[in-house]
Amino acid sequence: MSEKTHPAPALVWLRNDLRIADNPALFHARESGAPVLPVFVLDESAPHAPGAASRWWLHHSLSSLDAALTAAGARLILRRGATADVLKALIEETGAGAVYWNRRYYPAYVETDKALKASLVAEGVVVKSYNGGLLREPWELQTKTGGHFKVFTPFWRALQKAGPARATPAPALKKIAGPARYPASDAVEDWNLLPTSPNWAEEIGSVWSPGEKGARDRLIGFLNGAINHYADGRDRPDREYTSRLSPHLAFGEISPLTIWRETHARIDAGEISPGAGEKFLSEIAWREFSYNLLFHHGDLPEAPLRKEFTNFSWRKDNAGLKAWEKGLTGYPIVDAGMRQLWRTGWMHNRVRMIAASFLIKDLLVPWQKGEAWFWDTLVDADLANNAASWQWVAGCGADAAPYFRIFNPVTQGKKFDPEGDYVREFVTELAKMPSKYIHAPWEAPEDVLRRAGVSLGKTYPMPILDHGQARRRALERYDEAKAGSRL
Repeated sequence: MSEKTHPAPALVWLRNDLRIADNPALFHARESGAPVLPVFVLDESAPHAPGAASRWWLHHSLSSLDAALTAAGARLILRRGATADVLKALIEETGAGAVYWNRRYYPAYVETDKALKASLVAEGVVVKSYNGGLLREPWELQTKTGGHFKVFTPFWRALQKAGPARATPAPALKKIAGPARYPASDAVEDWNLLPTSPNWAEEIGSVWSPGEKGARDRLIGFLNGAINHYADGRDRPDREYTSRLSPHLAFGEISPLTIWRETHARIDAGEISPGAGEKFLSEIAWREFSYNLLFHHGDLPEAPLRKEFTNFSWRKDNAGLKAWEKGLTGYPIVDAGMRQLWRTGWMHNRVRMIAASFLIKDLLVPWQKGEAWFWDTLVDADLANNAASWQWVAGCGADAAPYFRIFNPVTQGKKFDPEGDYVREFVTELAKMPSKYIHAPWEAPEDVLRRAGVSLGKTYPMPILDHGQARRRALERYDEAKAGSRL
């Protein structure tokens, strides 16, 4: 009697698409009729491996995804090692006849995927890839001359005119048939993605709910209320007017197409104003724009897009960098942002710009240093967004902020945190400071400081530099660079 044969499974190689709803690779693998074997590979030798905060999120996101797949009838297989070796070993173990994945856009990853595809096809394995992470592929939107966009506004107009490439999101899969026998899987707990001694992520866990359900809840909660304040209030760190969807997008727990369609449905139903909805979607488009830049400029995370900045005269200031990282610059809005980042793994976008400007233009520390710190500490660390945003502030990227735009941390604090509530939440030493002085405590009379329990230089630092002097120094450096090029 011959041994009973089982149909060859289809591997679904999951990366930054940790969801069941609107996951084209997972959907098409299921529709192929083959048993579906979802796989995640932790390849720590790959460039830009996850930072510490992202590793925390990844642990919980994978746990959430595994639970969702199990409820649908499948299982998530976890393996650790070099991606190509792991996948080929799984194909040999399971007899898989096809591999499905959603595309990545960092050129180094594109080349990895191309080489892997060629190798697998040569061995008779079917490979299918899809766009599961962007509204439009980076090569689909072009300028009138046939190039890629380097300025956001025309890019946004082109995206609005073209619309998403897919008309509707792929449906959530309630039933996924797995293979008769599953290969061995690592346990996510054995990957040691979580911090232990000390557990610096304790507060992060109280703020976030990683996983597809957490992403969906964030979107619905935002569209049900805060979005109506978004256009005017998104710059207020003291208010809950942003979506906080960025980490869910970074890990692919929700797709931009789902966000796009849900938002437009609310606009069409008259539940949110077109102005608020379009402003929110334009920020989703900034993510698309960043991926467009990363795809066409593979060195975006390391090198200035505007090459005249290659030899810019940066300073080496380890003490200043450390004070910035720890939120001890003496400028409350900057320190509040850096402490929010450390405590919660996230920072309000307006404060990101203020903090980045302080590091780059007040301290004249290279933007790559700040980019690296954000990569390690942000739960929403995203290669395209992180690199494009730091270059934007530095003035060396596409559609960059003018080099002479240097944020004054005091006036920015007064404008966007007028009562000081944001500062009080994260710079607890200043909790009793009156609003009049909270953004510049060194200007407060001694009796005011005493009543607030603040001793400058002891309980809270004096500013590590004078912003006015630092601004003049920065402009001199930028003018020097301009003299040697055309900034």
